[in-house]
Amino acid sequence: MQRSSRQKTIIGALGRRPVSVTALALLTGASEVTIRRDLSDLEGHGLVRRVHGGAVAVELRGTPLPYSLRAAENAEGKRAIAEAVSALVEDDMSLVIDNGSTMVAVAGALAGRRITALCVSLRAAVILGDAGGAVVTPGGMISAESLRYGGAACLEALDGFRADLAVVGTCSAQPATGLTVTTSEDALVKRAIIASSARVVLAATGDKLLRTSAFRFGTHEDVDDLVTTADAPVSVLEAFESAGARMHIGR
Repeated sequence: MQRSSRQKTIIGALGRRPVSVTALALLTGASEVTIRRDLSDLEGHGLVRRVHGGAVAVELRGTPLPYSLRAAENAEGKRAIAEAVSALVEDDMSLVIDNGSTMVAVAGALAGRRITALCVSLRAAVILGDAGGAVVTPGGMISAESLRYGGAACLEALDGFRADLAVVGTCSAQPATGLTVTTSEDALVKRAIIASSARVVLAATGDKLLRTSAFRFGTHEDVDDLVTTADAPVSVLEAFESAGARMHIGR
């Protein structure tokens, strides 16, 4: 089977559940070494996502995952990222903390610190507020489940706030497409967060660095610090470093 046909067969065989390298080798008639090479190539183009022993299909660009699924995904990696982000924060800093399950972990790591934080998610705001922190929220309605504030309220709050440091999450950060998310509203808010902050920290688990979503809110040049996990692809880390970002790997 030719390489292009083999790779199309691999993509067609993948779904949400992992398919092993062995199964793909049997399907295509290729060796497991060749299949692993194909998977690396396809992942580099954002067409599959490798997992231990095999691969799964990538999410469609416009597919938002429910918060409950995102919160349960890679909890240990998010904890490690949160601790690494906390090490970058100094007392008396003014912060913006983005929405998302990684940001909830970040808020937990910062609880009790002497900071002033604008939180665009009620989940993060409650954690910091319960610990006695100085918390600013946009106000207005919140989204079901994720408990993030509406885009218009966030944009108004960010317009009047200036931060020493912003901690931003992302759905995807593939080098070829930039920093992307699944909704236009979320992209608008993240652009405003970047514009309001002197230093931007992107906090994302390694698996997100080869994904891509529908709406771009920034490029790798917008990131001053990348905080990620040990499974982050070396090629993507190099792309961030080439754009001037400092690397921090959560342990």
